Amino acid sequence: MELNAQTLATLSQCFLDTLSPLPEPRRRAESGLAEAAERPSYGLAVLRLVSERAVDEQIRQAAAVNFKNLLKARWAPAPPAAPIADHEKDQIKALIVPLMLSSAPRIQSQLSEALSVIGKHDFPNLWPTLLPELRVSLERAIEGSDYVSVNGILATVNSLFKKFRYQYKTNELLYDLKYCLENFQQPLLDVFKRTAGFIQTVVTASGPATTLKPLIECQRLCCRIFYSLNFQDLPEFFENNIDKWMSEFRTYLTVRYPVLEDGGGDGLAVVDELRAAVCENINLYMEKEEEAFQGYLNGFVEAVWSLLVVTSANSSRERLTVTAIKFLTTVSTSVHHTLFARDDILQQICQSIVIPNVRLRDEDEELFEMNYVEFIRRDMEGSDLDTRRRIACELLKGIATNYKQKVSERVSEQIGICLGLFQENPAINWKHKDCAIYLVVSLATRNAAGGPVSTDLVDVGAFFEAVIVPELRSQDVNGFPMLKAGALKFFTMFRHHIPKHTAIALFPDVVRFLSSDSNVVHSYAASCIEKLLLVKDDKGQARYGSSDISPFLLALMTNLFGALDKPDSEENQYVMKCIMRVLGVADITVEVASPCITGLTSVLNRVCENPKNPIFNHYLFEGVAILVRRACENDPSLVSAFETSLFPSLQAILGKEVTEFFPYAFQLLAQLVELNRPPIPHHYMQIFDILLLPDSWKKSANVPALVRLLQSFLQKAPRELYQEGRLNQVLGIFNKLILSPSTDEQGFYVLNTVIENLDYDVIKENITHIWASLFGRLQNNRTVKFIKSFLIFVSLFIVKHGSQNLVESMDALQSGILLQILDQIWVPNLKLITGSIELKLTSVASTRLICESPMLLQPAAAKLWGKMLDSIVTLLSRPEQDRVEEEPEVPDFGETVGYNATFVHLYNAGKKEEDPLKEIKDPKNFLVASLANLSVRSPGTYPQVISENLDPANQAALLQFCSYFNVSVV
Repeated sequence: MELNAQTLATLSQCFLDTLSPLPEPRRRAESGLAEAAERPSYGLAVLRLVSERAVDEQIRQAAAVNFKNLLKARWAPAPPAAPIADHEKDQIKALIVPLMLSSAPRIQSQLSEALSVIGKHDFPNLWPTLLPELRVSLERAIEGSDYVSVNGILATVNSLFKKFRYQYKTNELLYDLKYCLENFQQPLLDVFKRTAGFIQTVVTASGPATTLKPLIECQRLCCRIFYSLNFQDLPEFFENNIDKWMSEFRTYLTVRYPVLEDGGGDGLAVVDELRAAVCENINLYMEKEEEAFQGYLNGFVEAVWSLLVVTSANSSRERLTVTAIKFLTTVSTSVHHTLFARDDILQQICQSIVIPNVRLRDEDEELFEMNYVEFIRRDMEGSDLDTRRRIACELLKGIATNYKQKVSERVSEQIGICLGLFQENPAINWKHKDCAIYLVVSLATRNAAGGPVSTDLVDVGAFFEAVIVPELRSQDVNGFPMLKAGALKFFTMFRHHIPKHTAIALFPDVVRFLSSDSNVVHSYAASCIEKLLLVKDDKGQARYGSSDISPFLLALMTNLFGALDKPDSEENQYVMKCIMRVLGVADITVEVASPCITGLTSVLNRVCENPKNPIFNHYLFEGVAILVRRACENDPSLVSAFETSLFPSLQAILGKEVTEFFPYAFQLLAQLVELNRPPIPHHYMQIFDILLLPDSWKKSANVPALVRLLQSFLQKAPRELYQEGRLNQVLGIFNKLILSPSTDEQGFYVLNTVIENLDYDVIKENITHIWASLFGRLQNNRTVKFIKSFLIFVSLFIVKHGSQNLVESMDALQSGILLQILDQIWVPNLKLITGSIELKLTSVASTRLICESPMLLQPAAAKLWGKMLDSIVTLLSRPEQDRVEEEPEVPDFGETVGYNATFVHLYNAGKKEEDPLKEIKDPKNFLVASLANLSVRSPGTYPQVISENLDPANQAALLQFCSYFNVSVV
């Protein structure tokens, strides 16, 4: 692309058209820009346009946004996208800093982000001139008191240095940090101190907010850069100058700036952002550099405390409140916890900090009503650590680390006060009751093993009866919804403590709340039921069974499906998870199965139009799978009814190419195939033939589910497999899967199912090709996973078709190759086998080889025979952790580039693991019995081979096996 006036005019018109309210010119312009972006020097042309002062600022801003997005997509793109040429990159780097500094604020912010994109990939190694250039520009800007440029530079540096906060500490990272410190630690302090002086001057002279505001923003950016540079370790420069930093930090926590804080607009937020940044810095020092910080600690605790008393009463100052409380929490768990030991201090914390922050505010009610998903994410799922409600409770937990009894007494007292206020006027003071419930729930402790929660604040049973049950018994499911939600949350949290008879008596009440119009309330009701059904008794048995929920099962299912019809709950994951859980527990009669499958397929058809919530969708398919499985186990005649209901939905998924659901659809089809009795109906065979087409296997995310479906056909339709060339198609699929480390395990699943279900006469003519494929992988690209799968396959072949067929089929490819396989592959790797069925299979197959295969019973093979036995005894005698040192597999990136829908396993549609050796109960018994029978035919031969080739520990283990099963090797 030529950089001339015509190019700039064309680009200018395109960017102007992208701002058009009319869709046609806007789409045309966007398409033209996308096409132009593929040409060389496009980025330079756009940057040149941004620099043209004669062009309208709106157009230049649109160009700056486009330039930033171009760099995100093309500076260091993933293949196959082509990156910007190196010479163009060099020119962009030379131009961008001065252009950013000379631009208007809105354009400057976009160019600063663009510069950060480059810096993320190139700084500092590929752009060593950047930081010195920024430092010189910063010094020039601060000399001229140009705080627009100062803040633009600091914002860029802040973005560049953020990596020191979140990347792992490595030598390379520390080298980069050292470079940044050497170039920027002194300029940073100079700017910070000089700006502090300017702030003092402006405040003393009662200067205007417009002058003070950029100065406060500058100090905030300095604080964020301070945080990045100090995150890994305390640098010597900062330790030597700690007093200069800390004195200013304390100033910003203690001094008010009325012209900003009382002047309306965002003035208060700007100051609070600086204070929050200071709190994060002193919290960092408290956590990591306590010794260097302790001299300043008392002053900061006092300053933060005073600040919190003011901010806790103001709902708009949440970020500052949270960071300030975090600092106090860190102090409370440190060696300086005695600062919180006095009773009057604890009393003030509860009254002035905790209760004001825990009590519901208008914005909490708004979130409850307008965005239930976010409310639940914060409230129920514990992701609200950065909200004032949760962090206030974390402060109490921190203090309780050393003063548990005192904290319990004070909080219990506050809970009593809250409940007393509620009793005075329940309709008006309901928030006090919510506060009491929230304190009990949030301060509950979970034992180390992740078991039931407990609390010392209240007697759970008495509190539940007096405070919670009245809310649950309330007949108005829509009245005081936040209280109802709190009561349901308490029931859920303390479910293990509630006696069974009490909980069962309340089940119908919880079911009623599923019909509440509040999304949070019916979500919490569903979650409560779902969690109750998971409770185990002391013996590990489910506390609540099918008989406990059967009296109100129909009402429960009706209300659950009714909740999915409520506005904004059409894809409510808590409701769908509850449906899945209930179907896993309840007795699935025809009366239950029929409306449930109708309801589930209706939901399935709806979400197929626009899949949005992957968690909801997963529970939906699990619900279908468990309904099909349990209903058909009870009544096989229901299979055809389920097929009638599900087939149109599954066909719609495949026909409309709802690719997100392909893996689910294939797994459900596999489940339905397995529920049929041979011969398989014709409509399934049509699916089988489509399944065998190569195009069906192109998307790697579908492979595990397709293999699962293919396995079901191989099991249920083995006769049809060797008709119409289907076996060759199946083996073609195996060949494709086996070539790649990312799919080879799936290839073995196919092959194992073929070996298990077909007679040897059927596969005999193909077995040489199978060995050729497997040996090719062993020779060229073997991995630990592949070797284990290979050993399992060969073992399955032996137990199904005999060692003689194994030897002959391998010899047909290469004479004597089995001995090489045994020596080089089998013996060293047999110990890596894991899984009870796999261990039994491979050990029995190995035993049959050494006891039945003529080639291993020759005197010349005695050493190999001994090594084989040694590996078998290792496998059977040593615990898994002592014998398995598995290497991490290297993923096959070549086949996973680009978008792929993720495969998610359906637990309830899973393939049942079959034991091919049900008749053999103990592989150790089988080993020593086989050895005993073998040794009788050649007395005196094998004890010597054993003594010469077995590890002493394995010799002892073998003797122990013989003694236990009362046999001997003679």
